[in-house]
Amino acid sequence: MSKIITLPGLIDTHVHLREPGATQKEDFQTGTKAAIAGGFTQVLDMPNNPIATINPEALSSKKKLAEGRVYCDIGFHFGASESSVQYFPQVAEQVFGLKVYMNQTTGDLLMSDDQVLEKVFSSWPKEKVLMVHAEGETLEKAISLAKRFGNKQSLRSGDLKLHVCHVSLKREIELIKAAKAEGMKISCEVACHHLFLKDTDVERLGSYGMMKPPLESKEDQEVLWQAVIDGTIDIVASDHAPHTREEKMGEKPMFGVPGLETTLPLLLTAVNDGRLSLDRLIELTHTNPKRIFSLPEQENTFVEVDPAIRYTLNAERLFTKCGWTPFNGMEVTGRVKKVVLREQLVYDGQNIFGPYGKVI
Repeated sequence: MSKIITLPGLIDTHVHLREPGATQKEDFQTGTKAAIAGGFTQVLDMPNNPIATINPEALSSKKKLAEGRVYCDIGFHFGASESSVQYFPQVAEQVFGLKVYMNQTTGDLLMSDDQVLEKVFSSWPKEKVLMVHAEGETLEKAISLAKRFGNKQSLRSGDLKLHVCHVSLKREIELIKAAKAEGMKISCEVACHHLFLKDTDVERLGSYGMMKPPLESKEDQEVLWQAVIDGTIDIVASDHAPHTREEKMGEKPMFGVPGLETTLPLLLTAVNDGRLSLDRLIELTHTNPKRIFSLPEQENTFVEVDPAIRYTLNAERLFTKCGWTPFNGMEVTGRVKKVVLREQLVYDGQNIFGPYGKVI
């Protein structure tokens, strides 16, 4: 009989639970059930809904929709737009970060006007995290803006807390390493689809392999793994971005893949293979997310996993409403057996109980 390992409740700082406005893909109930099944007891939801979280009314409405319906704890990020800057002082303490979309992805929050970007970077409170979707060369602009509009009283090269979402390229890692070496307050995350899939998998996966940023080369993937091991990458976040099968298979397939239920099994497989230490897994999925985003303590909360169980990921057994995964059929090692949230059993390996989650 294999030894059960106890982990702290995991934290995912980058999820898209699609409510309000796109609940055919996911909603707060199904998305937080998926989180619990994946070992995540805290998640932070992104703002790029059809009804974007770019004003206090939208934020308040989102919180009310989540109240009493979530199975894990949930917090929210605010969206950057030309019109949302005026609300920064009002909402900053109600959210965990600001998301700035500097490359095209799902939603209507793309920001390309330099003057508006300067206003956003200069106006967001320095003590709060500013997250960027900034691919390749765009990341250079984001780092430059963070340096320019950092704390002017500091001798460091910018004390604005810049967080780079879903890194995927060798060049991005090089830029982040250089910025960290300069003393910048910069952190970054990687998603498991970029660690475990690459561009050659797109032919096999078809539109189920379409995401933003896209899957990259084996060389890029190897650099990402090295950055995970050496500490350059701070967080593994799922970028859980579900769409219906019809949306993925249509004439214009939508970007994004679900990830809440596959992240931990994939990382436990890497531990089993000797590619990742268990301590590093905890840093990437609990310690660092909690520290970087200043998340509240969850007392008497833990996840029990059996690290030796080998099984095949099966889309039909997922709790996410979209009902598919690009990892369908992949063999993994390590299964979630129990999740306890504030002394309350919320998952027994098969059944989810609740909802016992809170809006944080």
